[in-house]
Amino acid sequence: MLCDDCGKREATMHFTKIINGDVTELHLCEECAKNHKEFDFDASFSIHNFLAGLLDLDSTQGSPFEMDYITSVKCEKCGLTYSRFRQIGKFGCSNCYNSFREKLIPLFRRIHGHENHVGKVPRRAGGMIRIKKEISRLKKQLELAVRNEEYEKAAKIRDQIKELQAQIDTE
Repeated sequence: MLCDDCGKREATMHFTKIINGDVTELHLCEECAKNHKEFDFDASFSIHNFLAGLLDLDSTQGSPFEMDYITSVKCEKCGLTYSRFRQIGKFGCSNCYNSFREKLIPLFRRIHGHENHVGKVPRRAGGMIRIKKEISRLKKQLELAVRNEEYEKAAKIRDQIKELQAQIDTE
């Protein structure tokens, strides 16, 4: 699809505006979108700049401890400093995670709401992980059943948890 403004380049930006049910679509190439008066955006978005910006949101920033940590901590394996990591938003090696762990855990909590991975797990590789997640889910149900005084339901859930924990113990 060609750009609605110049009619020469391929349209890469597609905008849909809905005002009082009236739908207007606009298809622009990147060049025309930059020059279009209605849109004011920075096309140079970088995920690395985004993550580096999150690192700067720390509430202890500016304290003597923070400044000492930023300048003194570096990865033993690749030599990347925490200060440089904050600038580029990328690790230098796999060991950087352990070197900067003290500052990363609060960052992960702020971004994800927790520090442990709770996302999807591949079917082939996630048998044990899936069982542990199921146990965690059942424990929450058990707490709720006890709180609501549904003791028969709680007993069934407790038995399910015991079965799953037995599977973990045998593996």
